[in-house]
Amino acid sequence: MDEYNRFVDWEKMDVTAQTQDPKELTSTEFQELKQLARQGYWAKNHSLRAKVYHKLINDIPCRTVTPDANVYRDIVVKITGKRNSGSLPLPEFVDNSLVPTYCLNAEGIGAVRKIILCIANQFPDISFCPALPSVTALLLHYSKDEAECFEKVCRILACNDPSKRLIDQTFLAFESSCMTFGDLVNKYCQAAHKLMVAVSEDVLEVYSDWQRWLFGELPMIYIARVFDVFLVEGYKVLYRVALALLKFFHKVRAGQPMESDSIQQDIRSFVRDIAQSVPPERLLEKAFAIRLFSRKEIQLLQMANEKALQQKGITVKQKRLLSFTLSRM
Repeated sequence: MDEYNRFVDWEKMDVTAQTQDPKELTSTEFQELKQLARQGYWAKNHSLRAKVYHKLINDIPCRTVTPDANVYRDIVVKITGKRNSGSLPLPEFVDNSLVPTYCLNAEGIGAVRKIILCIANQFPDISFCPALPSVTALLLHYSKDEAECFEKVCRILACNDPSKRLIDQTFLAFESSCMTFGDLVNKYCQAAHKLMVAVSEDVLEVYSDWQRWLFGELPMIYIARVFDVFLVEGYKVLYRVALALLKFFHKVRAGQPMESDSIQQDIRSFVRDIAQSVPPERLLEKAFAIRLFSRKEIQLLQMANEKALQQKGITVKQKRLLSFTLSRM
């Protein structure tokens, strides 16, 4: 269909949702980009979304030495060898995350593993990054080749703007984001929070899944819409969408018996099958209707949670021995 076609299995894609209208993106003003992203302006044109992603990611302020496509071409054979790419082991820092196929073809599914291994080689400071397989698989859809996808992911990882949080790369950052999400649930989704407390032994264990809902369980058409906005607005949109998912889960499942003996599994299953109950537009509408804290306030909350974890000596993944109270707000 276009030059960004190489890794896509079009038989699995909903081609009826695609339009070949020759849309172009002319605006670079933040407020207009924000509106266009939320409205899904480039969601129905595969080639336009690829071009928009390229521009938005190229505009991310990065470390001076950020690996690019040429680095990938230089190192990929040395790192992955001649082995079948589908069986390449993933680095420990992805924490056994799901590697979503997102309607990729066989070449694309293998390429995701190759790209992640090359990223691990170039970013030795990454110690925990479970979102990486999902982000890589999604961006491969909108890349001409593996090297271009590698460069895109590297730019996201190498962002050096302190006010622009993108993807958690340490366990401390990840765990504090889970605590922050728990705080936000307690503040903005009190009915759902009461249900979680009632049916789970460790509510933080449930909330520690929040990134997996987005980067693992959400179907491709949904996470792509979320990612459109994420690249414009940043990390806060992830909290918004995860809160909206929990609100919908509570609404749809309220009063029904649990489907499994684990609320975690029930939420994962609900998110995986969300197309049965909530269209993407409705999910985003709900997310943006939440009158969430400002970015600055969320940042301060995150920093307070990081400090609390550091004081308890929790900076690497371990068996969770402590349940943090989620009512400090």
